[in-house]
Amino acid sequence: MTARQEERVALVLGAIKGIGKAIGLDLAHRGIRVGLNYFDWEESLPQMQADFAAVGTAHAIFRHDLTDCHAARQLIRDTVQHFGRLDILINNIERGGWPIVHGPYRPEQWDLELATTLRAKRWVFDAALPHLKASGRGVVINFSSIAGIVGRSGPASLVFNDGYAAAQRGIRAFTETWARIAAPEVRVNEIMLGLVETRHGPETRGWGLLDAQQRDALIQHTLVGRTGRLEDVTKAVWFVLNDAPFMTGSVVRLDGGYVLGGAAVAPMPSGVL
Repeated sequence: MTARQEERVALVLGAIKGIGKAIGLDLAHRGIRVGLNYFDWEESLPQMQADFAAVGTAHAIFRHDLTDCHAARQLIRDTVQHFGRLDILINNIERGGWPIVHGPYRPEQWDLELATTLRAKRWVFDAALPHLKASGRGVVINFSSIAGIVGRSGPASLVFNDGYAAAQRGIRAFTETWARIAAPEVRVNEIMLGLVETRHGPETRGWGLLDAQQRDALIQHTLVGRTGRLEDVTKAVWFVLNDAPFMTGSVVRLDGGYVLGGAAVAPMPSGVL
């Protein structure tokens, strides 16, 4: 661990459990100071506090409803006031309703999904950008889902709502635009997730509502034959942050080959020549 690395500050959204918490803990174990935002799942707060305290790296936990653009700006102010700088933004905030859980869309569900998945990401980035540029080596990672590619189709018809899928396509536009306006001081990339254990996979309410045949169809559609693990995500994050300094405006699709899994390759024909 270098002194230069110890100086870095990362802000992780959605950090109270699941993917956000795993990323925050991984960065903290690597010596990066972390700001951690949450809003829901208050019952998970004591465990979150204990887990980060056990690591020992400097951290701060904030509670803001990021669907409120004023709260998004306040989060950035709180982070910079606490740590004095901001180098990394893990833009991991979203809300997605499973069709098997929520059934047909209601207007309030639609509005909540888009406000969380798109609007909140945008306002946090907007407020963070001047501080990331001041860092001179800023990095943003937007999280998205393969729902933006596959939509409500095939085995994932029970998993991805079409409004959620539309929001995921919007994230790609954010990533490309933000990479342009943030350059050269800040790199902006996107990690597009498939079925991961705490997001659209095991350990979620929706997964438990699928029957064995429906779960098997999703696994069979995934080329590597399993769902993603939290360590798959944290390794990808570290790669983007530290091992890909020439990459910006790009999408890393971390889906175990789900997007490709629906199309088999036919045997090579003998031809006519």
